[in-house]
Order: sequence, then structure tokens, then C-alpha cells
Amino acid sequence: MARAIILVMDSFGIGGAGDAAAYGDEGADTFGHIVDNYPDLQIPNLIKLGLAQAAGEASGVQRHLTTTGAKIDLPAKFGHCREISLAKDTTSGHWEIAGVPVLEPWGYFKPDYPSFPADLVAKICQRAGLNGILGNKAASGTVIIQELGEEHIHSLKPIFYTSADSNLQIAAHEKYFGLERLYALCQIAYEEVKPYHIARVIARPFIGEKNSEFTRTGNRHDYSVPPIDQTLLDIARQAGREVFAIGKISDIFAGSGVSRKLPASGHTAIWEQTFAALSEAPEGSLIFTNFVDFDMLYGHRRDLNGYAKALEEFDARLPELADRLQQDDVVFITADHGNDPTAKGSDHTREQVPVLAIGRGITPENIGERKTFADIGQSAAKVIGLKQLSGTSFL
Repeated sequence: MARAIILVMDSFGIGGAGDAAAYGDEGADTFGHIVDNYPDLQIPNLIKLGLAQAAGEASGVQRHLTTTGAKIDLPAKFGHCREISLAKDTTSGHWEIAGVPVLEPWGYFKPDYPSFPADLVAKICQRAGLNGILGNKAASGTVIIQELGEEHIHSLKPIFYTSADSNLQIAAHEKYFGLERLYALCQIAYEEVKPYHIARVIARPFIGEKNSEFTRTGNRHDYSVPPIDQTLLDIARQAGREVFAIGKISDIFAGSGVSRKLPASGHTAIWEQTFAALSEAPEGSLIFTNFVDFDMLYGHRRDLNGYAKALEEFDARLPELADRLQQDDVVFITADHGNDPTAKGSDHTREQVPVLAIGRGITPENIGERKTFADIGQSAAKVIGLKQLSGTSFL
């Protein structure tokens, strides 16, 4: 029996969302604007698999990149997917990929100070034994720790902030505040924000001694609400299949349907965990990987050159992945939303996402526009012989 491997290039949108204007993202195109500003982008394997054609059909602008140097030699289907979830965040995108679109709006905290209701802050502080918080506004995580990191060390008040997504994020110093104390605080906050219908509370530990030198560590942990219905992961586990969750996948699904959690920080480590899973995953397994650096390090920070280089590094690993596939395995390469590094602000952007399906037994085909990300999950389910989800298989 085949195995299904889903690789999510976190935030790698390709433009063309028909409802982008409703989200303030008209004209957003992560891939297209990277190419426009980095014309020597070298991603020959992705181009050979159909990425540029899919992106051109989604956005209406065809960009021509070379396949010279491509080393991958597997047939592929390619296309582009619209999102039907009423959000442009990580949770909604991944759940929809796994067959569960989010059709009821999340709750959000307001962007201006104070972002969080006073009674909510009071309850969290009382339960956690805190003498107050810092921040209390929408902010870039990398910026706010530089602004408030020293004050946090002196006061031991954690830094609370949010973004355009449905979340409460808490930053604290690993040494002075303590990692386990931060996790315990986030668990309390997760319990207290439930009435607000918030998707995630995120622990954001950092290290360093003074402003301008603080850095976030790889010990981030997301406290996510569980999926609102059975996902591909749950159905796979109920059928006795192994589900390997790599990177932050387990956090995104609140551990639901996961049999093997393989955390990793940084794309190199995430690739190695994916290869490790491939080396031991039995027939019928689902391997689900999130490549978070595209979003966390480059999209949110509007680092166009960094994003481009990360794409080239990702592309260079694809032949290595192909060499590890068994005869009937199918790899799906996609994304969960956009994060155009040329857009204003630092938030996600509403875009279509690519879908590439590759494997030795694949019949090459342009599958065109898919009406929902859930078509990816249903196609993966078909590969490993599982029941119908909410999408339509393109295999």
C-alpha cells in the first residue's frame, strides 16, 4: 500500500484569491512578487513539476523561470487551490487541507492598546501569580521582544501580544522567566481565552541579555483548539495507520490523530525529520510536514531575499526526497496561506496556494483550479485507501 506525504510550504501563496480585497490583500502574490524582485531565482525542480504554470493560472501573470539544473525525475500533477475557510491563518489552512474547512469566524483581539480585555488579563495573572503584563497590543514578535525584553527581565512580567490572526502570544525569557513556567502560563491562558473563540495561544521563548540582541528560540509551543470535526489525521489513526507529524503539525491539530510527533526547528532539521519518517513509515502511513521558516523568518519579517534563498534551499532538497520514495508513494507540495514579503505590515495575505502531486505512478496532468484546499486531503486519503472527506480527489 502507498504512503501519502504532505509538505506544507508555510505561507507560500501564489496570488489570485478572488476574495483577497475583503481581507485587505488585493494584489497579494507571494511567489510572483519574489520572482519580480529576485529574477534569478533558481528553483528548477519546482518549475519542472509545474509550479510556475500553476502560479500563472492562479494569478493571471505567467512568470518564466528556468528548469536548467533540475534533477528531479518524477511525473507530477499541478494546479492551484482556493481557500473557503473564513480566515487566512495557519490553523484554518491546515485544517482545510485535512478536510475540515473553518466556516465560522474565529474570535480576534483588537490591534490597538490594550488588545486584551482587562478581566481576561486579571484572571490569567491571578491564576499564574503574575504582578502584571507588558505589551498588550498587536505587534511583530521579533520587534516587541527588542522593545520590552530588558523590562521583562527586570520585572518578570511576560510580554503579551497578538496579530491579525486569532491568537494570544506570550513571550518570556527562557533563563529568567523559565521555559516550563512559560508553558504553564500559556496553558492557563489557553483555558481562559476559550470564551473568546481564539484559535491559538503561542509560547514564544527567547534568550539574550539586552535590547537589539534578543533572539527567539526553537522551543515555541502552540496551544491550539482541537479540530471541529474529524480530520484526515483522525481518520487515518482510526483505520490503524501511522501518522507522522513533523515540525509544528502536532501543535496545529492539538495532537489529534497524531501517532508520532517529530518536532524540529529550522528547515534543515525539518527535512531530516521528514527523511527519518520516510525511512520507518510503514505502508498506508501519512507523513505531514510544515516548513515554518518561510512564514516565521521571512514572510512576517518581509525579508524578500531571505524568502527567495529559502525557496532555493527547499528546491535543492527535492531530488533527495524523490530518491527516498517507494513505488506507490505520493508527495503533495502545497501551502496554507500567503505571506507576501512585499506587502505592507507583517501579516498573512489571502492568496491561492499551489498543489503539486508527485510520485512514480502519477499521470502528469494540469488539474487546474481546485475549489478548496480539502481536495488535497481527499486525494491523500485516496492514496492510502481511506474514506471520503469533504474534498474531491484529483487523483
